[in-house]
Amino acid sequence: MTWAVLSLLLAGAGVTAAISVVSVIGGLLLGIAICGASLARSRALRGCAAVYVSFFRGVPLLVQLLLLYHALPRLGLDLPGIAAAVLGLTLCTAAYQAETLRGGFVNVPAGLIEAGRIVGMTARQIMLRVRAPIALRLTLPAVVNEAILILKASSLVSVVGVADLTRTAQNIASSNYRPIETFAAAGALYLLLNIVVGGAGAGLGRMVGRGR
Repeated sequence: MTWAVLSLLLAGAGVTAAISVVSVIGGLLLGIAICGASLARSRALRGCAAVYVSFFRGVPLLVQLLLLYHALPRLGLDLPGIAAAVLGLTLCTAAYQAETLRGGFVNVPAGLIEAGRIVGMTARQIMLRVRAPIALRLTLPAVVNEAILILKASSLVSVVGVADLTRTAQNIASSNYRPIETFAAAGALYLLLNIVVGGAGAGLGRMVGRGR
């Protein structure tokens, strides 16, 4: 494999990494809001959160990306393919992360919350000092796993014209007629990216553990 081909694959891997990072962070922020709605006292908010989660977890990501890519221009939003891809991944992962976070908050021991009330903590203080830190520790492995899943699922953005790692590999293979070598190299780069994400998650987990 020539350096020219490898450099193209590395550029595609950079696009894949950027799309994945932005989508996971955006999905986490949106997921926090959806999680808050699912735990709210308002039945309407809980219902809206349930519908959102059901849709984005029930419809295949590929269908979501294609629907978003073709529907946005008809709504007057002519977004570039990469923007539509990031939006689609963000909306999808937000549903999964919202459920992960909700599970974390639900599983915070009731005794710790009651202890916070006994010592005079406000609801805000209990949330920031008790519930949120414990929920973070409980859900961190699942959030890291979701980041890895999104990194792999980002290969689907190639269908909407984004020059990610998969699309770049497809273009190279169609020109050099060496698909096995090309896709093997792309697979190795995906594996390397996943190892980096897993290592970063493990490091973050150790930091959170030391902060107990």
